[in-house]
Amino acid sequence: GGSFKLSYYNEYKSYLSMESTKRRRLYSNEDLLPKDDETKGSHIKEESTELILKTEKDDIENHSEYTKNMPDSKVEVKQEFSDDSDEEMKPQLKSGFSESELKYKSRNCPYLDTIQRAILDFDFEKLCSVSLSNLNVYACLICGKYFQGRGRTTHAYTHSVHENHHVFLNLKTLKAYCLPDNYEIIDATLEDIKYVLKPTFTKEEIVSMRFAHKVCRALDGTSYYQGIQGLNNIKANDYMNVILMSLCHVCPLREFFLDERNYDNVKLPPGSIMFPLIQRFGDLMRKLWNPRNFRSHISPHEMLQAVVLCSKKRFQFTKQGDPIPFLSWLLNSLHYTLTGGKIKKSSVVFDTFQGKMKVHTRKVPPPGERGVGKEYETTTTTSPFLYLMLNLPPAPLFTEDGDHNIIPQIPIYKLLEKYNNVSEVEHKTYDATYLRRFEITELPRYLVLSIKRFTENRFFVEKNPTIVNFPVSFDMAEYIDPVVSDKYSSTEYNLLANICHDGKATDGTYSVHLNLTSAGLWFDVQDLHVTKLQPQMITLSESYIQIYERGDVSTYKQQENKME
Repeated sequence: GGSFKLSYYNEYKSYLSMESTKRRRLYSNEDLLPKDDETKGSHIKEESTELILKTEKDDIENHSEYTKNMPDSKVEVKQEFSDDSDEEMKPQLKSGFSESELKYKSRNCPYLDTIQRAILDFDFEKLCSVSLSNLNVYACLICGKYFQGRGRTTHAYTHSVHENHHVFLNLKTLKAYCLPDNYEIIDATLEDIKYVLKPTFTKEEIVSMRFAHKVCRALDGTSYYQGIQGLNNIKANDYMNVILMSLCHVCPLREFFLDERNYDNVKLPPGSIMFPLIQRFGDLMRKLWNPRNFRSHISPHEMLQAVVLCSKKRFQFTKQGDPIPFLSWLLNSLHYTLTGGKIKKSSVVFDTFQGKMKVHTRKVPPPGERGVGKEYETTTTTSPFLYLMLNLPPAPLFTEDGDHNIIPQIPIYKLLEKYNNVSEVEHKTYDATYLRRFEITELPRYLVLSIKRFTENRFFVEKNPTIVNFPVSFDMAEYIDPVVSDKYSSTEYNLLANICHDGKATDGTYSVHLNLTSAGLWFDVQDLHVTKLQPQMITLSESYIQIYERGDVSTYKQQENKME
């Protein structure tokens, strides 16, 4: 085999070196010459020099003739590279092949048919499986494992020799190499793997997602709609999955994060650790909307690691959490990162979700007092909001004859009366009681409603099972001032995502109902399970968070305009 030929060639090369040394000693020994015959000595020196050059030339010709008969062998290189960087070096130094041989092998690699696309998974962190380093990491396209480096002393080189796996892909530069021969592979059949690792979208493709939908097929034959794929629940991160899935279907966020150039040059304050958040969120967005995925599901492992890091372990994927605090933190963190730490600056997040309201507050006098004084006057403050909290009535305390709990129902219009600038909501502090009225002065493009189902005290968390009846679309005009409603061409909101909670308060599960507006279909997504859903079944669930799309910016209106 090649190893035997290589060892034989090394012995042959040592023999040539030894013979050349003997010749130099023989013909350069001046002690054998007469000291008084300088002319004759110089003449012999010239002849010996010519003989040495001719002998070395013959050795080189024999060496080249020998290497022609060794197509599988590798010429030994004096300069070795312990760690392989992608700096520009001569191909002869990197692989040991001549330039012509290198070009031929680069375009005719014999190991491309050993690639196993079905087991490739680029969703996890890009770390070497041996050294756990994230520098210069390569993916073995045969077994799917990650290894560091490409030189002779690296883990990737060792893996290629021990396991007979030869095709590796650099996870950063997207260049493929054959090891241990160490030459770059140039072949069009690797483009699908590179696209799965780093999908890219043109502006035309991004805009077309508003109106057109694609039915894609994975390698195992499973069909899925573009943008509708299950997210892996690693342990207890379903409360994060439903938020991430919902935000990935918000049109302005999708169009912004599908193009990496929109946030690639963000400048953050010194010492900030928030940049991985937008980077991983953009990666997840592109993977979810990739029509060429090898699998019909995605693992958000990199995004979850970024959440744990940037939130300083406030949100964990090993312990069940509440989606509302996570949604609030995620939106504010994305805005903070995109604006470079300047909170008052505008961003795509606040342009999409932020609205404004006036809060009118007055203090309630104690019993027996008239409440005269400046402290009892009504004060008005303007406050921005990213979501509206809807308060449910208290759960019933009694049961029916069959010991079944009475589950009340309430329409969502009743809950929205909290923001009609008429109803007052009681707010208690440790020393006083206040009454507040809420007046919406600016409607957001995407309205997020949160139904307060959980009540927490010192001992336990209690869930309110009241079912909220809501339509797929409703008008906010009756809850805002006519002067405000005249600013907008439409105040109607269409349901885009509905997040539900099933089970007990402490160990329940979360799922999301998604509206694929380009296809006019509803899907129920719970971790890896994706099923089609009838719109009539949505209102039967215990809704927790809802995301609505305003009519003048929604894809419904855009579809109608396009058809007209």
